Amino acid sequence: MSEHGPTSFSVRAPATAGNIGAGFDCLALTLDLWNEVHIELGGEGLRVELEGRFTERIPADDTNLIVHTINRRLNELGVARPRGLRVRCVNDIPPNSGLGSSSSVLALGLIAADTIAGRAFTAEGLMQRVAHVEGHADNAAGVAFGGLVLVVGEDEEHIWRRYEVPELSMVVVTPPAHYSTRQARALLPQAVPLADAVFNMSRLPLVIEALRNGDLDLLRVAADDRLHQRYRLALTPGAEEALSAATEVGAIGAVVSGSGPSLLAFVHDEQGAERVGEAMLEEFHVAGVQADVRVLTTSNAAAGVTAREPAVD
Repeated sequence: MSEHGPTSFSVRAPATAGNIGAGFDCLALTLDLWNEVHIELGGEGLRVELEGRFTERIPADDTNLIVHTINRRLNELGVARPRGLRVRCVNDIPPNSGLGSSSSVLALGLIAADTIAGRAFTAEGLMQRVAHVEGHADNAAGVAFGGLVLVVGEDEEHIWRRYEVPELSMVVVTPPAHYSTRQARALLPQAVPLADAVFNMSRLPLVIEALRNGDLDLLRVAADDRLHQRYRLALTPGAEEALSAATEVGAIGAVVSGSGPSLLAFVHDEQGAERVGEAMLEEFHVAGVQADVRVLTTSNAAAGVTAREPAVD
C-alpha cells in the first residue's frame, strides 16, 4: 500500500440508464440513485459488510465484485492488498435491472483501489476500464462523467461528449430480472431494415436536445426506438402493456432502460408520477408480475470519493 493513501474513505457511484430512446448502445443518462462503499484499512484480514437493498444477491467474501475489482486493480498497479481491509457496501441500485448496477460497482472498486494506492483517477480512464470489463461504453461513460453522455467507439478509441441536464423527474418500474444483458443482446437481429435505422438516426439528435434542454414536448416525439425495445419488452410479461399504459396516462416518454427489465417514464410532476406509476404497476399485476417502483431524477454528478481521512505518518 502506498504511504500516501488514506486510512479510510468513501466512494459512491450512480445508476445509469443506457439506450435512452433512439440512443441504442451510445447514450447514457445518469440518475440520482447510488451505490456506496466505505473502506477502512488496518487490522488483519478481510471484512465485507452489506447494507441497503438487494443484499441477498451480493456475496460477503472475496468474490464480492467490489473486492474482486479492488484486488485486480491493485495487482495491475503492482500494489499489495492491505493486510487488513474492511469493505462496507451500501447498495441501492437493483442488480441485473438495466440501471447500470455492474458499471456502478466496477467504478466503486476501481476508484477504491486507486485511492488505496494513493493514485488519482481520471474520469476518462475510469470509463475506459469499466468499458473494457463490460464490453460496451454507454453505462461506463454515464457513471464516469455524470449527466448525459454520448459515446461511440470500441476498446480504447472512444469518442464522447458530455451534456449537463436539468433536473427531470421519471418513474422507474423494475420487475424481477430473469435474464442477463448478454441474453437480452443475443435476441437482437444482426441486420435491421434501412427504415428502422433511419428512424433511430433521425431521432438521436432530438433526444439529446430534449434532455439537455429539458424540452419535454420534444422528448415526447423523440423518445422512441426501433432497434432493441420490441425484442426486450417481449422478455418480461406485462412490460409492453406497462409502457403503453404510461403514455396513455400522461408520461412524456416511456422507454426500456438499458437492456431491461426496468422501464423509465418521464413525468411533469408528483401527481403525474403517481398516476403513471400506478398504471404501470397495474399492468404488471395483471400479468402476474410483482414490480418495484421509484420516482427518480436525473443527476449531473459522477462517481468519486466523497470523504477521506489521511494516513497517519
